[in-house]
Amino acid sequence: MSDQSAFQVKPLASPLKGEVRVPGDKSISHRAVLFASMAEGTSKLSGVLDSDDVRSSIKAMQQLGVDVDLTEQADGSLAGTITGWGGGGPIQPDEPIDCGNSGTTARLLMGMLAPWEIEVTITGDDSLKRRPMRRNTAPLMKMGVQFKPDEADHLPITEMGNPNLRAITYDAPMASAQLKTAVLMAGVYAKGTTTLNEPAPSRNHTELMLPEFGVPTTAGTRVASVSGPVIMHASDVNVPGDPSSAAFLLAAAILKRGSSVCVKDVSLNPARIGFVRTLERMGANIEDVRDGYEGKEPYGTIKASFTERLHGCEIPAQHFASILDEVPILSVVAAHAKGVTVFKGAAELRVKETDRMQAVIDGLELIGIDAWEEGDNLYIEGDPDLQVPQGVTFQTHGDHRLAMAWMVLGLCSGTPVSVEGADCMSVSYPGFLDDIKSLEA
Repeated sequence: MSDQSAFQVKPLASPLKGEVRVPGDKSISHRAVLFASMAEGTSKLSGVLDSDDVRSSIKAMQQLGVDVDLTEQADGSLAGTITGWGGGGPIQPDEPIDCGNSGTTARLLMGMLAPWEIEVTITGDDSLKRRPMRRNTAPLMKMGVQFKPDEADHLPITEMGNPNLRAITYDAPMASAQLKTAVLMAGVYAKGTTTLNEPAPSRNHTELMLPEFGVPTTAGTRVASVSGPVIMHASDVNVPGDPSSAAFLLAAAILKRGSSVCVKDVSLNPARIGFVRTLERMGANIEDVRDGYEGKEPYGTIKASFTERLHGCEIPAQHFASILDEVPILSVVAAHAKGVTVFKGAAELRVKETDRMQAVIDGLELIGIDAWEEGDNLYIEGDPDLQVPQGVTFQTHGDHRLAMAWMVLGLCSGTPVSVEGADCMSVSYPGFLDDIKSLEA
């Protein structure tokens, strides 16, 4: 995590030009590591994101007795094998499992530990300890899992599994891929069909990947189910590039005059590229082209170029889950657009690595942009002639998405800015600035 050192961001001296491959998708990387750890046999993984968050998942699996042999490749990704616990289950860890800053690791771990007679304490860093966990423990308790303290909403939480899990049908109170995945992972071991209904679509990487590991799975727009019990079998996974990481490079191309950037081999899962559709609605020069599939995951190319005039738009609440991680960088683009951009149903921003809604409002205020919240909606009134004032220092609050968003704002403005704690970018995109440098014409 960040040591809160200030990073000085100088405006780009030249446009961004060329092709780049971003690191492996973080959501898919987590699931590949965790599902391979649950499976019988040895899975081969490639393209796995090497970041602090994914390393947290790897370390957690090793504490549970999984043989993980992933090594760094020339392109900075991780590749190798994982031999899972299969029908034998995990071992009792000697100490609490520290998930660092990774909410995905903590929440998915709750689901995968559910059917095993071990007692595991799950914890994390100060930021993760502030994030809500009751959303996960509530449905798992209905399946027969016990947690201490019973009503805990924050880490550390101790979980005691149950080998006789009950299959359930659960109506989730929010659209959350982490919640959905935890319930489905537990459902793999429950007798019968476990179904989760959502109020709006969330990421569907789990539903696409579980069948590759031998789990009978059905999925619809707002519903997913698994049939168990089943012993998962090993599968090979090649992780495509992360569209959430690509969004920052593409936004920089849209904002920096003369730029044209092409991101290759990136996931084009429709649940992940809502930011592309949003930028299209804002009038940006951006397009995606599907090249093929990795398993059931579509991948391809996204291209973006400088756009002279952008305009605000409204993002409906039912589409918000598809842009949740991209709101900080979309807010930076919105700050340069004519009119008001509205993110509807944005309450989930308040419980990410930090309160992203307030952080965005505070950051944009520093550069003279009006941004405000009404209910669960975030409003941003842009300025096509935005001039960043001298001496601005942005706060990241340890949030990697905010760090990169403020970086892009500084890189594409005419004025140097400072970003406090920018090293938290290592959570998802350690090589972000290296990739920016490689694109400088």
